[in-house]
Amino acid sequence: MPRKNNPSKPSPALRERGDRFRKRAVGEGLTVESAQPPSPGSFHSPPSPAVRERGDTRCGYVALIGAPNAGKSTLLNQFVGRKLAIVTPKVQTTRSRLLGIAILGPAQLIFVDTPGIFAPRRRLDRAMVAAAWAGMADADRTVLLVDAARPDDPDTRHIMDRLVASKRHAILALNKIDLVRRDRLLGVADTLFRAGCFEHVFMISGLTGDGVGDLKQHLASVAPPGPWLFPEDQLSDASERWLAAEVTREQVFLQLHDELPYAAAVETEAWEERADGSARIDQVIYVRRPGQRAIVLGDKGARIKAIGTRARAELEGMLERRIHLFLFVKVRDNWIEDPERYAALGLDYNV
Repeated sequence: MPRKNNPSKPSPALRERGDRFRKRAVGEGLTVESAQPPSPGSFHSPPSPAVRERGDTRCGYVALIGAPNAGKSTLLNQFVGRKLAIVTPKVQTTRSRLLGIAILGPAQLIFVDTPGIFAPRRRLDRAMVAAAWAGMADADRTVLLVDAARPDDPDTRHIMDRLVASKRHAILALNKIDLVRRDRLLGVADTLFRAGCFEHVFMISGLTGDGVGDLKQHLASVAPPGPWLFPEDQLSDASERWLAAEVTREQVFLQLHDELPYAAAVETEAWEERADGSARIDQVIYVRRPGQRAIVLGDKGARIKAIGTRARAELEGMLERRIHLFLFVKVRDNWIEDPERYAALGLDYNV
């Protein structure tokens, strides 16, 4: 669908910034038509024709940062009204930046879901943390998510210290308020605000949607004036191939959370469109040890069959058509040190 809201072009600087965020994307981004049905809390309300005619539109990048498991991906999904980012109990599930695009009145908000910020130990850790900080540097607004049940998390404190040192301000989103008593929340919010790096505080639950509408309305009101950078029906910059791989990786983590180490990856090797409207998708699950391959396969292939069944159901709901999913497991000991894998994730291998 062509963009109709504003015929003017973004400035070269704004276009360059958009290109940096989209450099990982391959092919067409996910659209409203190809996504799963909206959640009840969806906010995708385009502006009136009069607003479009006047060109009174806004567009802004919003970086979602925080410690691992702070709830960034869950919040992104709430903002967009669709499931784009995978969510698992495993820390550092998000490995690269993902854009989620939402519309509220005249404002187009481009949310940047970043990897969790923590003390890196390996090359992949360093690349992920660097991607998170880069996402914040390029954004118009930054939202720092803090788990209300763990406000003193060392990783959160490190992020706040860096914000103070760089004289940057963020919006504090005290998340998971459904897990903490109200009287305690007020004290936590006051203590965090005194750090001096926050311009506003919102209490939210990314899981239930409580308070998310207020936060989104505020972000829309402070978005810079300017033309939209994406068509109004586009929800993400990520290709369907990449999102399909993420859906399968989510099932790998959910079903093997306690058995499989962190270093597992999924890639979509082939995508065949069929005449009946269905698609055949071939994916490879990469592990680092032969023993891990046996874990993924399971007894007589039972585990990989279960992973494939759930991933296929998720993909059919997302893409609204029949999917033929074929999974293979390969051992690649050095994948975590392969520059090509980092490039595929949009990460800097040399950071």
